[in-house]
Amino acid sequence: MKISLIGFGSWGIPLASLLNQNGHEVTAWDNENYINELLKTRVNKYLPKYKIPSSINITHSVEIAAQSAEMFVFALASKDICAAAKKFAPFFGAEKIIINVSKGLIEDSRICEYLQKLTSSPVAVLTGPSHAEEVLKNIPTAVVAASENEKTAEVVQNVFAAENFRVYTSTDIIGAEIGGALKNIIAVAAGCSDGLGFGDNTKAALITRGIAEITRLGIALGAKKETFGGLSGIGDLIVTCTSQHSRNWRAGHSLAQGNSLAETLTTIGGVAEGVDTAKTALRLARKHSVNMPIVEEINKILFENKNPKDAVVDLMLRDKKGE
Repeated sequence: MKISLIGFGSWGIPLASLLNQNGHEVTAWDNENYINELLKTRVNKYLPKYKIPSSINITHSVEIAAQSAEMFVFALASKDICAAAKKFAPFFGAEKIIINVSKGLIEDSRICEYLQKLTSSPVAVLTGPSHAEEVLKNIPTAVVAASENEKTAEVVQNVFAAENFRVYTSTDIIGAEIGGALKNIIAVAAGCSDGLGFGDNTKAALITRGIAEITRLGIALGAKKETFGGLSGIGDLIVTCTSQHSRNWRAGHSLAQGNSLAETLTTIGGVAEGVDTAKTALRLARKHSVNMPIVEEINKILFENKNPKDAVVDLMLRDKKGE
């Protein structure tokens, strides 16, 4: 299959490698300066041990990347997707599939929701517990391909599935995408917890109450409750909250050490999607009258300079209630 990979950073490269190993013809696109440097070295600074094979095409030309593509995979940071999608939209078509693999929200909506407005093409999301570094090393990983159209999800499943990359299907695209986006906020909280020197009890509470918050908002947006008990919900939340691979965890850890948000974002390397997603999630929660106390406290830590320790105290001393 001819696949256009839009965004060739620390997540796009492992996916391109996987698709290349599966025998697909991959053309990866990104901005001109980055691509010109990559053409010289074939190495990304965040994945220094991996040399990109010549069988993966690299370009900064939209026309070359989109030419004859049967599938478009968006692997950019969520903040960059709108601009890129508008460039590629003229090449979409009803017979082509658009896939989002980014875990964030844009313009108070899901990324797939935004992409669907641009095209009659079927849209899907590929998401789940999948650290880029581990996928690149062919460490066994399981994810979910979700689309409103079951046949579309099955096509995505067949394209990505490999010996060490198991792909399940789902028709709950809302739940799959919301789970992948909002878990980053809870991961910031988990990083704060570890940075404050708290233990496993605290992290278990954050993960458990975090998935409860994510589920409440997801259901309000039209998702199925059971989706959040699967790979795109609790699965992705566990891996992101418990691993130092996670930029969101590292962001929370840095903030708990007393660093400012600006200092934190400079030092962690790459994008921490949970930062921008926190704002959007809180707006959506208030719009739909959904109670999300962890998300509220993370917003105060990120944008109101609230001390993370004070946020924990306020969470613990909320009004007593049933689980």
